Amino acid sequence: MNPRALPLLAHLPRLPGNPTMLAAIAVALLLPGPATPRSAIDWFAVICGSGGDPLLSSASPAASATGRPASTVKILSCEALPDAPGKSVTTAIVDFPPLGFTPAHRHPGSVTAVVLEGTIRSQLAGGPPIDYVSGQTWFEPPHTLHLFAENPDPTHPARFLATFVADTGCGALVLPPD
Repeated sequence: MNPRALPLLAHLPRLPGNPTMLAAIAVALLLPGPATPRSAIDWFAVICGSGGDPLLSSASPAASATGRPASTVKILSCEALPDAPGKSVTTAIVDFPPLGFTPAHRHPGSVTAVVLEGTIRSQLAGGPPIDYVSGQTWFEPPHTLHLFAENPDPTHPARFLATFVADTGCGALVLPPD
């Protein structure tokens, strides 16, 4: 239930039967928070002071162009770093369905990733493709070309936690490859 609905529930009258539950459901539906990935991205963009620019760019070619399912991103938090003026840290969960794929892209800041589930195959420019399994990490320096990331498993999903450190209000966290 949406936390903003809780104070309103205290003011609902107690009626016979279960109308209070129906009213609570109505309030929860009328006051949704960032429930969808797109609205969550917009919500965090506002919090991080990017002036409404999306945190994720659509400039990179879609995974659907490869005929493979795309990865999805859920922003968890975005906070200014008080001990590093002008910088913010953003955390996100990146989910890959079986055989999921992310095409070439870059990031405007540093990225550290830790695999939470499954296997992620990733290749940065100048390096070989590497398979990372649960508990393993990798680092991407700012603007490094990330050639691809994929879940090579045809039956099991994979996911990782990405931590971005970038300029506050930098806009997109994912940039086109060129």
